[in-house]
Amino acid sequence: MNPAPTRPLHASPPALAEWPALEEAVAAEGAGPAFAREALSVLAALSPDRDMQWAAALVALGEAAPAPSVPLPRLAMMLEGVRAAEQVWALHARPEGRANAEGLRRLLLAIVRDLRVVPVLLALHLARLRRAAALPEAERLALARLAGDLLAPLANRLGIWQLKWEIEDLAFRFQQPETYQRIARLLDEKRGAREQYIEDVKRQLREALAEAGIAADVAGRPKHIYSIWKKMQRKDVPFGELYDIRAVRVLVADVAACYAALGVVHQVWAPIAREFDDYIARPKGNGYRSLHTAVVGPEGRTLEVQIRTRDMHEQAELGVAAHWRYKEGGGADAAFERKIAWMRQLLEGSEGDDAALQARLGTDLVEDRVYVLTPQGKVVDLPRGATVVDFAYAVHTEVGHRCRGAKLNGRIVPLDTAPSSGDLVEILTAKEAAPRRDWLHPANGFLQTGRARDKVRAWFHKLDRAQNLADGRELLEKELRRVALLGADLAPALSKLRLATADDLMIALSLGDVSPAQVSRALHEAQQPKEAPPIPALPAAAARDKVGARSDSFVVDGVGNLLMQLARCCQPVPGDLIAGYLTRGRGISVHRADCAALARLVAREPDRAMPVTWGRAGGTYAVDVAIHALDRKSLLKDITTLIAQEGIHINAIASRNDEGRGLADLTLTLKVGDFGQLSRVLARLSGVPGVRDARRLG
Repeated sequence: MNPAPTRPLHASPPALAEWPALEEAVAAEGAGPAFAREALSVLAALSPDRDMQWAAALVALGEAAPAPSVPLPRLAMMLEGVRAAEQVWALHARPEGRANAEGLRRLLLAIVRDLRVVPVLLALHLARLRRAAALPEAERLALARLAGDLLAPLANRLGIWQLKWEIEDLAFRFQQPETYQRIARLLDEKRGAREQYIEDVKRQLREALAEAGIAADVAGRPKHIYSIWKKMQRKDVPFGELYDIRAVRVLVADVAACYAALGVVHQVWAPIAREFDDYIARPKGNGYRSLHTAVVGPEGRTLEVQIRTRDMHEQAELGVAAHWRYKEGGGADAAFERKIAWMRQLLEGSEGDDAALQARLGTDLVEDRVYVLTPQGKVVDLPRGATVVDFAYAVHTEVGHRCRGAKLNGRIVPLDTAPSSGDLVEILTAKEAAPRRDWLHPANGFLQTGRARDKVRAWFHKLDRAQNLADGRELLEKELRRVALLGADLAPALSKLRLATADDLMIALSLGDVSPAQVSRALHEAQQPKEAPPIPALPAAAARDKVGARSDSFVVDGVGNLLMQLARCCQPVPGDLIAGYLTRGRGISVHRADCAALARLVAREPDRAMPVTWGRAGGTYAVDVAIHALDRKSLLKDITTLIAQEGIHINAIASRNDEGRGLADLTLTLKVGDFGQLSRVLARLSGVPGVRDARRLG
């Protein structure tokens, strides 16, 4: 049974007195105004606010609608939602659209910013269906298919039952006219007569319950034709074996009253034994609770009675946990259900504060999924933050393995781009499957879903050990070369990562279990002294050196009152093992410990070597970075944008192009805070399309 609507139908739509020009346009004669009046009449069942009325009227009137004399931002947002919905209708019109109706429903709710648009869409579409008999057959069928696939399920989930059954009946009538007429004849009575029968049943049942001292609300309506046909299909029974053609619902205060009401029903009318279900003692898997019984009612006609408490009814009606999933066989999606529940509460209006309910939209209903389109119009849903590579693997594993690039709404984007709901994503593929190992490392940001990461990892697990060793070694060498640690002893990293041998480390790197950045960070940490000695007092004149490092950034054992500066040849940053050299007249020059220039100076005058360690954290440090890439349009823009996203300033850029080979070499001076930030930005720069190598100079 479909419960009765929670709001009474208005005899006519509320007046649009606050916008007289629109009211006059709706009242005028003609096809447009007549359609607008029809749509407003349907919408009136939902007690719409003025924005909903105006949006419905403006869409129905089309170009004949007058422009508002004052700015109406909420109305504009609703009209934008209607236009977004029209994009979904266009997708549905494609041959493959109907196969993904659930995805289109979710996409619709994701791209409509004001959810009050959905009732407006339902009202407009029902008004079109009521007038569709005069349309050409192709147009009529298109309206019916759209109604059955998208609009009726949304009306069902919103609990707008009266709109739902009429949308379904009209869509069914236009799509299967012969079946519709056959079932209508089998009912052997007009709709008005069936409704009168239900009214008589409700009155008789109310009197019997009152005599038994049971306070109850009784509501109901006859089954509509489409619902009857669906039950015949689902149960695979003929019309004569259906016992719930007519149905009523009884709401009582508590569980004890449910069973007491059941006894009254069975006293008044003879029960049909095999048609009793106790969903209170044995709730359905989705949490639905109610008593269902079928009886032989007045005039010998079968009648279904559902009995439940008001709390059970509220869960079924507003909690969205029961009825629609039972009817449609859908799965769970917490964010989608919260959005539907919010809309149903808004439609209930009543006791809550509508303004407060509207304000909750920005917090309670933050969608945790995005709905993205393939070039064929299929909707793919992904967790929020998923990238285009995640999308590729969601489409098909082989598409992910062969992914080499992506277009977002026709524009080429980096592979770590996260699409938004409604975006059209096209994956550019190679002939051979060859996923990249750096996709597995979270710091690179290429994969956000565990499903896609598992597929990439499984690909590399299939390779032989020798190949994994070679690939792991290549990854590590590339990272250590980037951060100028090539040739460092791996023992500290093996100890920290709890790996027995260097080969184990290479395998872990190749399979994505360990990232190259973890190894380089472990090696840097191993080079740091366990404890820094006390920081000596330094003169105010030496507060900052000329390349941006603070004077208290370094500690020189047993020496104070000396100027210090970072060496330009190797540009150390916090995290590097460092050493000092006492210059003539320029204080102490701080070098990386492995600096070749420092080695030459110390070889000539070893007495000038000074032990130096990092002092207080803070400040930024200049470091030169070299990038070797394929020359292409927007290369420099993509690189500088990525650096800005990392919060790093660029001091200088120099570039040299080899036009004959289509190559570009760039040298950038960056201001970084420490080694970790440098390592991270180098890893991300290596992932920019066209970049062959990004490494630290010196």
